[in-house]
Amino acid sequence: MPEAVCDIGLIGLAVMGQNLVLNMNDHGFKVAVFNRTVSKVDDFVANEAKGTQVVGAHSVEEFVGLLKRPRRVMLMVKAGEVVDQNIEQVLPYLEPGDIIIDGGNSLFTDSNRRTKDLAAKGILFIGTGVSGGEEGARYGPSIMPGGNPEAWPHVKPIFQAIAAKVEDRTSPQRASAPGAPTTPCCDWVGDAGAGHYVKMVHNGIEYGDMQLICEAYDLLKHALGVTPDELAEIFAEWNKGELDSFLIEISSLIFAKKDEDGQPLVDKILDTAGQKGTGKWTVVSALELGMPVTLIGESVFARCLSAIKEERVAASKVLKGPTGQAATADRADFIENVRRALYCSKIISYAQGYMLLREAAKEYGWRVNMGGIALMWRGGCIIRSRFLGKIKEAYDKQPELENLLFDSFFAGVLNEYQASWRKAVVKAIALGVPAPAFSTALAFYDGYRTERLPANLLQAQRDFFGAHTYERVDQPRGKFFHTNWTGRGGRVSSTTYNA
Repeated sequence: MPEAVCDIGLIGLAVMGQNLVLNMNDHGFKVAVFNRTVSKVDDFVANEAKGTQVVGAHSVEEFVGLLKRPRRVMLMVKAGEVVDQNIEQVLPYLEPGDIIIDGGNSLFTDSNRRTKDLAAKGILFIGTGVSGGEEGARYGPSIMPGGNPEAWPHVKPIFQAIAAKVEDRTSPQRASAPGAPTTPCCDWVGDAGAGHYVKMVHNGIEYGDMQLICEAYDLLKHALGVTPDELAEIFAEWNKGELDSFLIEISSLIFAKKDEDGQPLVDKILDTAGQKGTGKWTVVSALELGMPVTLIGESVFARCLSAIKEERVAASKVLKGPTGQAATADRADFIENVRRALYCSKIISYAQGYMLLREAAKEYGWRVNMGGIALMWRGGCIIRSRFLGKIKEAYDKQPELENLLFDSFFAGVLNEYQASWRKAVVKAIALGVPAPAFSTALAFYDGYRTERLPANLLQAQRDFFGAHTYERVDQPRGKFFHTNWTGRGGRVSSTTYNA
């Protein structure tokens, strides 16, 4: 048997796995590596990991034998059956108290199951989201661990060392001062599948952020006729203010990129978007929990619509849109309206995401630190932004905050900017430019701030055709009534329940 000299082992040497290993090595941890295609192990050790402490293994038995107790085995493999297959491969060589970590984009219900099943075998399981892409994995990702809490102390030093760091704004020392304390973008999220749930919502919000940026781009292009070079300047300017974020920054760089012939590369990219499923999972969970996460839903559907390219091309030849619409005259004013619409819609998206997290925590019995999640997302991950600091401040002020829209900062922004937001949406409608995320965010805002919605008529309709009963404004909540609307119905009402 080999000597147990490694602090942690990692299986799966694709891009994310390799970069996490090198990150761990940089922080003084000795890492054992294994891959199903064993030749990848030798190739990695001889090239990317050359000159490091990384130790390659050629079998699962050898790999596990290299690990100090309690053994920490991290899987960076494709979600689904492949995770279970790898767990089954390593289990015969593990002992009670050893730890298995799934760092892929697994569905949270799978992590719920694995936590329970492995605990029955004495093995501690962690399901953790890892965000930041290739660069984040190499130099500091956002890490969102959940699972068996007994495992956390054994992986905390490693995870928090390799995670991205952000300024600790709660410190009495000025955050901008030299040597100011920093906080890792990693902390314990909650039991069972909580870590992967938070990563799922992160990815759903990422879908929303990207769609909102695309709609801003499309609206500016059609309303003002701006070129990609001009868009690069606009987005670079936006990135200096409230919208400061990774996605705004890279969008500016994308607009500026030229193809080999000197033309803007963005104009040559086919308008069909891919997706890997985490946005869809977020929407499905929102429906199951009855939370109106409308913006992420529209963002997923926008990708689906983009994918039916041939149908859209055919439809463009037979379906008419607005005609005779003049370009916007006041350029600076319109650009500011679109910026404000993007910022307001972003606030709604995050408010909806946090509504879902709050409801999931109730449903699954997780103790989730909402402000802590914002801190984990402030650095390293794809949705990192200045904006997340404001969310952290909101939950620091009021840990039991029911909704971000009740926070004075966010309510103040929406109250100040909503007129500009409406102008941008109206212009999109007038020009026939699809803006589903802008529009649904505004519809949610108006619905959420409305004391009386037309659902009274909807409930009357349900009672009319299905005897589903209704409540009355002049009676206590929870007391249900049924009306014989035509005089031909019976006295029996349907059972009341929520789907």
